[in-house]
Amino acid sequence: MRTRITLSCTECKQRNYNTTKDKKSHPERVEMKKYCRFCRKHTVHKETK
Repeated sequence: MRTRITLSCTECKQRNYNTTKDKKSHPERVEMKKYCRFCRKHTVHKETK
């Protein structure tokens, strides 16, 4: 089953993206390099609650 997750910027802590993931195949927290419009650059975004 796919669950909704929120990704937040590691530098400014803003919650920028919503996405889904499969908890069965990826039980750990997701990290992606995405564009942050507040920092105006590409940063690492981590999964939050």
